[in-house]
Amino acid sequence: MGTVIGDLLPYAVGVAISPIPIIAVILMLLSKNATRTSTGFLIGWVAGIVVVTSLVLVLVGQAKSTSTGPSTLSSWLKLIFGVLVLLLAVKQWRTRPKPGETGTMPQWMSAIDTFTFVKALGLGFALSGINPKNLLMCFAAGTTIAAAQLSAGGDVAAVAVFTVLAASTVLTPVVLYLAAKQRMAQPLTELRGWLTQNNATVMAVLLLVIGVVLLGKGIGGLST
Repeated sequence: MGTVIGDLLPYAVGVAISPIPIIAVILMLLSKNATRTSTGFLIGWVAGIVVVTSLVLVLVGQAKSTSTGPSTLSSWLKLIFGVLVLLLAVKQWRTRPKPGETGTMPQWMSAIDTFTFVKALGLGFALSGINPKNLLMCFAAGTTIAAAQLSAGGDVAAVAVFTVLAASTVLTPVVLYLAAKQRMAQPLTELRGWLTQNNATVMAVLLLVIGVVLLGKGIGGLST
C-alpha cells in the first residue's frame, strides 16, 4: 500500500494545485452566501475525483483478463497520459501573462456571488471530474491503483487517500474560513490575487514535472 500511495502522490498534487478551483472557492468564501456555496463546491469537487478515479479503477481492473496484461496496459496508459500532460503544460505556458500584463480569470467567475448550493456543487464536480487536466490525473491515479492489484478494501483505501490529498487545497480554505471567518478574509484576498497573476505559470511547471514522471513510469514499465 505504501508504494501505491507514493505513486499516487504526484497525481494528487496535480489535482490539488489547481489555481482556478482554488480561486473559485476563495471567491465563494468572500461572497454573501459563503457557507452554502463553498460547502456545495467542496462536495462537488470531492465527488468528481471519486467518481472518475473509481470508474477508471473498475474499467482497468476488468482489463486484467486481456492478453496484454495489467502491467503492460498500465504502462501504455501512463505513457499516453504523460504525452497529453506535457501538451497541456505547453498550452499553459503559452497563455501566461506577458511582462507588464495583468492575469485574467474566466468570465463566469464574476457570477459566483449569485451562485446557489446546486450551482456550486455542479461547478465543483465539473472542475474536478471533467476538467481535462484533472481528468488526466484521475485517470492516471485509477490506472495506478488497478495495476497494484490490491484487495477490495485496499482499492477503497487508496481511492480515499488519493481523494483527500487531491481535495486538500479546496478543503483547507473552506475549513479554515468556517473556523475563523474574520481572520481569513485578508489572507484569502491576497492568495486570490497571487493565483490570478501566476495561474498559467504555476500550472505549466507542475504539468511539466508530472508529465515527465508519467513518461518515465510508462517507459520503465514497458522496458521491463
